[in-house]
Amino acid sequence: MKFRHIFSALIVGVTLTAPISAVAALPSSVDGKPLPSLAPMLEKVTPAVVNISVAGTHTQRQRIPEIFRHFGAPSESVRERPFKGLGSGVIIDADKGYVITNHHVINNADEITVTLTDGRSFDAKKIGSDEGTDVALLQIEADDLTAIKLGNSDDLRVGDFAVAIGNPFGLGQTVTSGIIGALARSSLNIENYENFIQTDAAINSGNSGGALVNLNGRLIGINTAIYGPNGGNVGIGFAIPINMANNIIDQLLEHGKVQRGVLGITGRDLNSEVAKAMDLDVQKGAFVNQVFADTAAADAGIEAGDVITEINGKPVNSFGQLRAQIGTMGAGSKVKLGLLRDGSKKTVTVTLGGSDEQTASAQDIDKRLLGAKLETTKEYKGGIAIVELEPGSPAARVGLKKDDVIIGINKQRVKTISDLQDILDDAKGTIALNLVRDGTQIYLFMR
Repeated sequence: MKFRHIFSALIVGVTLTAPISAVAALPSSVDGKPLPSLAPMLEKVTPAVVNISVAGTHTQRQRIPEIFRHFGAPSESVRERPFKGLGSGVIIDADKGYVITNHHVINNADEITVTLTDGRSFDAKKIGSDEGTDVALLQIEADDLTAIKLGNSDDLRVGDFAVAIGNPFGLGQTVTSGIIGALARSSLNIENYENFIQTDAAINSGNSGGALVNLNGRLIGINTAIYGPNGGNVGIGFAIPINMANNIIDQLLEHGKVQRGVLGITGRDLNSEVAKAMDLDVQKGAFVNQVFADTAAADAGIEAGDVITEINGKPVNSFGQLRAQIGTMGAGSKVKLGLLRDGSKKTVTVTLGGSDEQTASAQDIDKRLLGAKLETTKEYKGGIAIVELEPGSPAARVGLKKDDVIIGINKQRVKTISDLQDILDDAKGTIALNLVRDGTQIYLFMR
């Protein structure tokens, strides 16, 4: 009775026109033609999707109020708690054993084990990881691996079929299907750089790092997050576009870290209100509020009031999408941007700067510092000066003030914008900013 109740729940809304026994005996072909099936494609693709299990220790630090620090008590308590976790990954190079997954799957892990569909398990080495985009690259030493072929996520359209493969709830490899429901999703506050593919192919806990493929079996995305009040699938899942993830992987392999491209602007999403106020004929794009001097944008001739509508010939729907795509391209990359200025279309070629330059907008570094313009300084033997600050911005709400100089983060010395980027990319939880203000050192804490 219990099984029958479960089965009934699974087929609610389906009208059966024949007994169950007849359904089970449906033919494999009609008029000599095989029934449509994803099985042939999946037989080639699923060996490239792996299960990942991790183990490690979380270190929790808690400041002890000064009133309790008598008799030599420490200023903070430190607790270490072991953890285990499960996720998924995708083999992208069989010869070198490269496996792509999410940063959050392997973050803080001391042990990473990759299990193949044939049952073999291998210890994995972390090649590199980027918290800002939630992309990580692992490597295993194994023979007879199957790698997946990469697709082109820039060619995706809403309505294209998609198949998600992963390890939900640790049940083992599972395949679900659906369509692409939306593209270039941003402003979700899931990651720092967001340009997600949205799909209704069921994605659940444990699918993170798994494959989103098209009907040709080409990898188009890395499953990353779900939208649901209770953490379960409600038909809205998000994947990192493979082109974006591949940009990160290339940088990790070449430099050992991500060297983000920097445009040197501040801006906002273009909406109907902004379009009306500025008398614009477009409703979507990235509106440029400000262009900083001596940056890639300034050198290319981009001006405040421009609307960026295309990047490398592809539409730009929002400032968040533009920021994600620029931030995942390497410093020195050349990018063609389509602009709308005073009703006329223009195309400019930009050579992206890097975050180790002397000047950068904080939005290119970390969303918690939005509203601040940063500049390296030789004062205090090197640091990051806050040369401009927008009132009411996230950076201002943290407690930063104009002319503050950041000299350390979490007890690590900071001298350049590149130092700042590297530390913030890896930082978790509460972050301690060590500042010099009016010649006096102070600490600010932000989450």
